[in-house]
Amino acid sequence: MEIVVVGRHVEVPDRFRRHVQDKLTKITQLAPRAQRVDVELTHENNPRQSGTCERIELTVRGKGPVIRAEAAADDMYAALDVASGKLLERLRRARDRRKDHHKQPPPLAPVDVRPPAEPEPEPEPPAPGEAVESTWGDSPVVIREKLHRAQPMTLDDALYEMEMVGHDFFLFIDAETALPSVAYRRRGWSYGVIRLDAPVGQSVEAV
Repeated sequence: MEIVVVGRHVEVPDRFRRHVQDKLTKITQLAPRAQRVDVELTHENNPRQSGTCERIELTVRGKGPVIRAEAAADDMYAALDVASGKLLERLRRARDRRKDHHKQPPPLAPVDVRPPAEPEPEPEPPAPGEAVESTWGDSPVVIREKLHRAQPMTLDDALYEMEMVGHDFFLFIDAETALPSVAYRRRGWSYGVIRLDAPVGQSVEAV
């Protein structure tokens, strides 16, 4: 399993890189199919955020859903401890889910929900973890964009993957309706879903 450590607005010490390698060795026990772990360290220069100036984002990539965890603290080692704890817990949940699915009867044959149209060649996606940043006009606002490949999935799978990456929302294509949809977290253990009334591939005319 490859572990890639990068820093944004900060130089990553060699000692910390070695510590990351030792800290993340348990991943292969919980996720033997993991191929790569991206570790991104970000330093916040704003003195008002000194208590959370070091942010760590861990992303496990392999044959299966992406699993992510992040944390922030005043020290990069403390942030890594919290983020790795979250990540290992999500990996355990993913492993238990796989075991439960293996006990269930085989699912029905998949249904092709793609619209009947000639597929256009897809652009090459960015490398894993790669992002494109641009400024918004003449303002100092920076917009960070990432391209993700999407496969139709059920709402249950979308909620599961949202929990695995630790986000409050998840964008997906509903396998039953073929509509672009967003699942989001509400208070407590309740969730909401927003769908766009335009099947994937259908052009929308401006009003």
